[in-house]
Amino acid sequence: MSSLVKSILEERANLWEQAKAVLDRAEQDKRSSLSAEDEQQFQALSAQIDVLDGQRKAIEEGEKRASDAADALANIGVKQQRGNAGRGADVALADELRAFLRGTQMHAELRAEDSPWVDFDELRSEKRALSVGTATAGGNTVPRAFVKKLYEHMIEMSAVMSLGCEVFNTQGGETMDVPITTGHGTASLVAEGAQITGTDPAFGKRQLGAYKYGQIVNVTKELTEDEQVDLLGYVAKQAGWAVGNALGAHLITGDGSSKPAGALTSATLGVTGGTGVTGAFTGDDLIDLYFSVIGPYRSKPSCGWLFKDSSLATARKLKDTTGQYLWQPGLVAGVPDQILGKPVVTDPNMPAVGLNAKSVLFGDFNAYAVRLVRGVRFERSDDFKFDTDYVSFKTVVRGDGILLDQTGAVKYFSGGSS
Repeated sequence: MSSLVKSILEERANLWEQAKAVLDRAEQDKRSSLSAEDEQQFQALSAQIDVLDGQRKAIEEGEKRASDAADALANIGVKQQRGNAGRGADVALADELRAFLRGTQMHAELRAEDSPWVDFDELRSEKRALSVGTATAGGNTVPRAFVKKLYEHMIEMSAVMSLGCEVFNTQGGETMDVPITTGHGTASLVAEGAQITGTDPAFGKRQLGAYKYGQIVNVTKELTEDEQVDLLGYVAKQAGWAVGNALGAHLITGDGSSKPAGALTSATLGVTGGTGVTGAFTGDDLIDLYFSVIGPYRSKPSCGWLFKDSSLATARKLKDTTGQYLWQPGLVAGVPDQILGKPVVTDPNMPAVGLNAKSVLFGDFNAYAVRLVRGVRFERSDDFKFDTDYVSFKTVVRGDGILLDQTGAVKYFSGGSS
């Protein structure tokens, strides 16, 4: 962890202590709510915490990219490129990695061969195969670094994927039948020689399709020719953010009709809020939601919370029965903020607090399955915006999603009805 990130984390922790002091002051004064001045101060401190969190993430990403670049430079080798009537020429790998974006190769499918596909628990791109289309100049491939960056940014913009959902990669896009667990079997005490009885688990059957999400990024020709521009990083980020946003929205709220069935849509009711509070949740509501998910699901590393940003701001004010704040900031680089010891992720596609609104999700997100077809299709065109001298990069992802375990692996808080 760099000294700058450490400094940001320390400042963030200090701001949180100041925010807690504002809340504690209101409690000591036996006020049922914050005064206008205290509310303004608390919101200002919360906003500063969010700004520092964004700065930390940007710095960590930059440091990671610098580390990746250093590793790549340390391992640069020389490959033999065969072509031009069989005459081989040694080319630096660094030049070859840029060949695709410069136009030597127009099409690539970023997909797996026979090995398991992308390991999303560790951004799963380090050990995977990369298959590409035929290169017009022979031997050129889309760099592994590009694949990694694209998926990093795709996961970054999809809360469900960042929480550790199950990912299946298929070679074809035909409809796939998958079993859905809707009830667990039970066992009972059996005497010696007595008949063994019990109930069977209940299963349903659902179908996973292959809905298409795409994005076009236009880049000036000059940028593709400029060695000083991190074109790989720019295109990977823009494409990853775009398809991650589009697919990620439906992985939360999709209704399953011509789109994925989102985690929020398929989740089970855990807690309903009280009346007269316009759908707001209390600290007790979040504790009840936590314990509404059974221990085996809660103990998994893929178990976590999902909020809208504005809802999380409310959660920061809440305490448990011992007077401890439920929300705790991550104080070490790479460690997320937590509520009741479980990671917290926010997503703009989550509903805001409101009457009957499903404003909080909690549970084991590994029970949610995302199906992707042949990874990512990535193409470039020099003709699409020919008159403006732009080069166009198209990214296409085909996928679907559904909650495989619907017995209560993921539950939601619903605001009261009045």
